Formats: sequence, structure tokens, C-alpha cells
Amino acid sequence: MVKKQKMKITQSCIRLHNMRFYAYHGVLEQERRVGGEYLVSLCAEVDLGKPVVSDCVDDTLNYADVYSAVAEEMAQPSNLLEHVAGRIGQRVLDSFPQVEALQVSVTKCNPPMGADCQGASVEIKVKR
Repeated sequence: MVKKQKMKITQSCIRLHNMRFYAYHGVLEQERRVGGEYLVSLCAEVDLGKPVVSDCVDDTLNYADVYSAVAEEMAQPSNLLEHVAGRIGQRVLDSFPQVEALQVSVTKCNPPMGADCQGASVEIKVKR
């Protein structure tokens, strides 16, 4: 009889792709008054070894809770996308101790720069 080898997870993360928000970020007064559409994506590095076996939501990162934290940060106006991304990164690390590292991308879908593009983004990687 052949004995099965136990699988070893070498890296794992939970991703939230293109969360859509209407927010009031920007340096220009018009951006802060009228607002615009933003996309936020993140990859939270977490150890998924336990939930892979247990199939229990209590053993993993609840992405609905992560979404709520991101939504609260997006609701606070900032001049710079860099500041927004930094706030989201700090909030996730502070609120979810199981997150070891995090990659956050914030995209302004229609930046006021007179260019035909699909958006301007800032991306940061943070860790404990």
C-alpha cells in the first residue's frame, strides 16, 4: 500500500479584485467636490494551511470583513492615492492579525490629466 504524502502549502493569500467605490480623493477641488470612481485590489498573505483542512470560516480571513474595512477607508477623502493605499494597508494590518503581508492597489478610473487611459494607480506592499 502506497502512503500519501502530506501536502505542504508554500505560499498563500486571499485576493479581493477590483472592489468598486465612488469616493472623493484628489488634489483638485473639483475632484473633492464631485468625486469619482475608484478600484481597489488587494492580496493579503495569510497562512491557509488550517482552513484548507478544516473547511471552517473561523480558521481563515473573512474577506467580507476586509471589504468593510477598505470601504471605511475609501470613505475618508485624501489628496493622494498614496495616502489612501497607506491607510488601507495600515488598517488591514491593525485589524487582522493573521495577515502577514499585504499588497494594495488603488486606481482612479478617470484621472483629470487629459489622457486616454483606463486609470492611474498606486500600488504598495506592506508587511509586519
